[in-house]
Amino acid sequence: MTRFPRPDARAGAVAASLAALALLVTLAWWRPRSILAVVLALLCVLLVMVAGVSLTELRQRRTEARERTGDGPAEWPTPGVTGLSGVDADTLEALDSRDALRAVQERRRNAGGVSDR
Repeated sequence: MTRFPRPDARAGAVAASLAALALLVTLAWWRPRSILAVVLALLCVLLVMVAGVSLTELRQRRTEARERTGDGPAEWPTPGVTGLSGVDADTLEALDSRDALRAVQERRRNAGGVSDR
C-alpha cells in the first residue's frame, strides 16, 4: 500500500485561506437568510483557524530547524531588562514611576499651590 505524501504546512494554509475567502465572498454575494448562513460563517471561521494553525506549525518547524543548525538563538532575550534579572517584587514596586509621580504631586500640594513651571 502506497502512502500519499503529506502536504506542506504552507500549502495547507494557502488552501484553507482560499477556501475561507471563497466562502466569505459567497456569503457576501448570496446573502442567505437561514441557518445556512450561520453554517457557512462557522465554516469560514473554522477554515481561518486551520490556516492560522498551519502557519504556526510552519513557524515552529522553522524555529526548530534553526535551533538544530545553530543559526538562531535557542532562547529569546528579555527586551529592555538586562541587568534586573535578580530584582525582587518589592524593589520593582519601589521603582514604579507612578510612585514618583505621586511624590511630585505631593510636593506641589505642600508648596502652597506654587507651580515650579
